[in-house]
Amino acid sequence: MKDSEKNYLLELDKVSKRFRQLRIDAGYSSQETFAYDKELNRVQYWRVEKGSNITLTTFFKLLDVHNITPEEFFKNF
Repeated sequence: MKDSEKNYLLELDKVSKRFRQLRIDAGYSSQETFAYDKELNRVQYWRVEKGSNITLTTFFKLLDVHNITPEEFFKNF
């Protein structure tokens, strides 16, 4: 694997951890309950938190669910 690919994977891991922390901060210990309450596809959301590559559409939908801006999401990144 090239170094540049490793860097992308590290950044993707940061994104997934940030979404996980936002879920926990919102009071949800369960990914499944969070996805259900927010009307998200349960498997798709599980993949987000596991670090799968996501589309920008999914990214912005999740920002909307958490009611934050991209700037707020990447603050202290």
